[in-house]
Amino acid sequence: MSNFQPRFSADDVEVVGSDWLYRGFFGVRKLTLRHKLFAGGWSKPFSRELFERGDAVAVLPWDPVRDKFIMVEQFRAGAIRNEDSPWMLELLAGIVEPNENDIDVVHREAKEEAGCVLDAIKPIATFYPSAGGCSEQIRLFVGRVVEAGVGGVHGLEHENEDLLVHAINRRDALAMLDADQINNGHTLIALQWLARHGEALRQEWLS
Repeated sequence: MSNFQPRFSADDVEVVGSDWLYRGFFGVRKLTLRHKLFAGGWSKPFSRELFERGDAVAVLPWDPVRDKFIMVEQFRAGAIRNEDSPWMLELLAGIVEPNENDIDVVHREAKEEAGCVLDAIKPIATFYPSAGGCSEQIRLFVGRVVEAGVGGVHGLEHENEDLLVHAINRRDALAMLDADQINNGHTLIALQWLARHGEALRQEWLS
């Protein structure tokens, strides 16, 4: 087991200034800060702009009896690039509002996005998708499926959501992973975790 520990802690950063440059559904904040250096001493104050969107949770619903994952296909504006399709196959996910519990958000988003009911939820990873310029932290889960709206179109109209629900065999999903056909980070990480731990978890959930 790795015994890596970061050289420095949160106490070794000083935020000198914090100013909002934009605040809407998302926000952009300018930080002026300094931090300790590996060679000793402190850095000079410098500025970074941060994209602020809050934290999020994502869940990969799994039917261990049929060995199928529930995933959604949806349009992503950030993926408009050349001839690539901006529709992605993804986990179910949502932003965690202040004072919300992660598990409650998982249940809510699963129902809203895929008509999905889960009876067991297991945390699998926590990560920062792009810490060089974004403060968001994503917490990933896998959930055991009781029911799902496979083949239906789900999502909230007032959020312009248009999600097509798929049920994908675990073997096929991992083959897509190996063929570089999964192109969004949270889905990649969840499938990589399931590739390593899925069989043990399946046996646990079927016992």
